[in-house]
Amino acid sequence: MALLPALLPAGHRPAMGLNHLFAPLPALKCKTGPLDIVFVIDSSRSVRPFEFETMRRFMIDIISSLDVGPNATRVGVIQYSSQVQNIFSLKTFFKRADMEKAINNIVPLAQGTMTGLAIQYTMNVAFTTQEGARPPHKKIPRIAVIVTDGRPQDRVSEVAAQARAAGIEIYAVGIQRADMNSLRAMASPPLEEHVFLVESFELIQQFGKQFQDKLCGADMSTDLCNGVDHGCEFKCVSAEGSYHCVCPEGQQLQADGKTCNKCGAGHVDLVMVIDGSKSVRPQNFELVKQFVNRIVDLLDVSPHGTRVGLVQYSSRVRTEFPLNKYATADEIKKAVMNVEYMEKGTMTGLALKHMVEHSFSELEGARPLSHNVPRIGLVFTDGRSQDDISEWARRAKESGIVMFAVGVGKAVEEELRAIASEPVEQHFSYSADFTTMTHLGKGEMEIRSPCECEALVQFQTNTVAILQSLTEKNILWGDARARSRLCRVQDSLRDRPAHHSRAG
Repeated sequence: MALLPALLPAGHRPAMGLNHLFAPLPALKCKTGPLDIVFVIDSSRSVRPFEFETMRRFMIDIISSLDVGPNATRVGVIQYSSQVQNIFSLKTFFKRADMEKAINNIVPLAQGTMTGLAIQYTMNVAFTTQEGARPPHKKIPRIAVIVTDGRPQDRVSEVAAQARAAGIEIYAVGIQRADMNSLRAMASPPLEEHVFLVESFELIQQFGKQFQDKLCGADMSTDLCNGVDHGCEFKCVSAEGSYHCVCPEGQQLQADGKTCNKCGAGHVDLVMVIDGSKSVRPQNFELVKQFVNRIVDLLDVSPHGTRVGLVQYSSRVRTEFPLNKYATADEIKKAVMNVEYMEKGTMTGLALKHMVEHSFSELEGARPLSHNVPRIGLVFTDGRSQDDISEWARRAKESGIVMFAVGVGKAVEEELRAIASEPVEQHFSYSADFTTMTHLGKGEMEIRSPCECEALVQFQTNTVAILQSLTEKNILWGDARARSRLCRVQDSLRDRPAHHSRAG
């Protein structure tokens, strides 16, 4: 949503005396829908105390016009210099008075100007569901307003591009000494609607009034594709406050967010989380590693195909390798065989937290959600967790990860169900002896593209084939009940239609 109009040329701006600088803007009742807005404020040493007060007023005035609430607009504030400090997150306050009090209590950091670091924090922390951002499927616009007065001391273009690809609309507001090239590198397109250079801190009050007027009278139906070439190979689609490129049926969007190619054979971002507690025992842990490698054998592993990450946990959590570590199946299989058994306890909740916060981050190789690459988490455990798993299981699913839970031995069915995605019966498996997955998403699943459906079905089919092979060799599934369950999974997958328009 293009919220900001172009500012008047410098010569046409009305003069503002200091007596008018802190006059509060009139409170407006916004007609816009709910938003997730994060202010990213430069508090480096070059910002003088009086100037920082102006920035406080700017934020407070904008917030005063918003319909704030848990189901309305949510607001977060970050300040940065050489480090980043979260003042309050999107889930902290739902009353304007509380936000204003927190803003007035900000103590400037007064150090360097690490704008790239601040953008990275905004993307990886501030706009996560655990910090209060609404899940992507709710299509609540995510807006970052960056206000800075200097040239960044780190790189901003790459991390800003990642943030935009993740669905964050960035407004870059420069004051006085700000570098225009850096502002343009940060901001969302079209740049003329997202980049602003205010000549002085005194004029930011006028800028805030324009921001407020445009926000509260925003036309939510504005077609951002109309009359603008965004470089989409097939088609540009305008949504509320943003646009994105789409591809024809049977093709998928590439990493550049613009070009298309044919759907890959089961391309997913797959993170396997394996229990390395002492109850597993060394010989069974080797079977787990063997199973992991049999899955890898049937995946189209490459930077633009399927990416695989592995996490082991016991009383602590260890990333064995992230999604962006290895580019070939052979490299992954070698790394898997080199994994050392941890032993000790069973902290499944801690492992889920690690998976959500780290394993599926773009820093560790997960593709942006806008690329429609399915994210699959496969959790393997053989015992009751020694910590709570409910919160992080919920957060994983809210963030768009399709969760499969595999339990053996003393694993608790209630915990497996809490981990598994809906429909639960088709996303968890349990066996009394040492086995792995049986049910892999037999029913319908809400998906975003035909390619995503093909990817999930391919993943399911490959895994069932591995189970069949291991069963025939008597490596797994020693009891008749387990063999019967495997056959039901195979029959279900055979009964699937050849092509799916919506179901995975």
